Amino acid sequence: MAATSAGRVLTLCRQFQNAFRISTSSLALEPYSNWHCHVGLVGQCRPLHTTISRRGLEEFFDIPENWGEATVKSGAPWTAKQLRTKSNEDLHKLWYVLLKEKNMLLTIEQESKRQRIQMPSPERLKKIERSMKRLDTVVKEREDALRLLQTGQERARPGAWRKDVFGRVYWYRFREHALPWYMNKRYKRKRFYTPLFVTPHIRLRLEKHLRAKTRLQNKEREKQTALQEKFPQMKAQSS
Repeated sequence: MAATSAGRVLTLCRQFQNAFRISTSSLALEPYSNWHCHVGLVGQCRPLHTTISRRGLEEFFDIPENWGEATVKSGAPWTAKQLRTKSNEDLHKLWYVLLKEKNMLLTIEQESKRQRIQMPSPERLKKIERSMKRLDTVVKEREDALRLLQTGQERARPGAWRKDVFGRVYWYRFREHALPWYMNKRYKRKRFYTPLFVTPHIRLRLEKHLRAKTRLQNKEREKQTALQEKFPQMKAQSS
């Protein structure tokens, strides 16, 4: 009985060995181009995709040619007229290019503060901020134009100017509710009007604001007068 079972195991091992030899020989006889195609298909079906990291933390620093330089040449900031000629895809790419440049300049600024030295060409940071602000403005213009074309609304979220119980005017943005406004108890508890007894206090608040504004103007005027008396050449230059 033991000899019979051992013979069966030996037969199975031989069959598995023959099958393995046949499979390896067929792979060896298969052309290289077809095998390369199968490998490419397997590589494309990987569940995890990883990209090669070409650059590391040096992205946060300027190029080595500018190290130690007092001034660094830089171009003019992007104008709104130039940005309006770009496509949405180009604006999206340009935003991340400006963002990387801003992070690099902020790193240089922080390192200059740590070493207590002057940052080389600090105006570059202002140029980047202006370019990003103008790019954001151009994107908002396109979004507003598309919304006006599709819905006819000027704002992204419709609303209305309303007054609260203290007489302050603010922009109320409409929201969707499951119930109509006349059945919504939470909405009806809001008061979009000013009571009559609040009217005198509105006048007093406006008077307080004007008094504070006049006080700041007088203080600035006195400061300029004192500077002109201390430095007479300032008056000659201004005239």
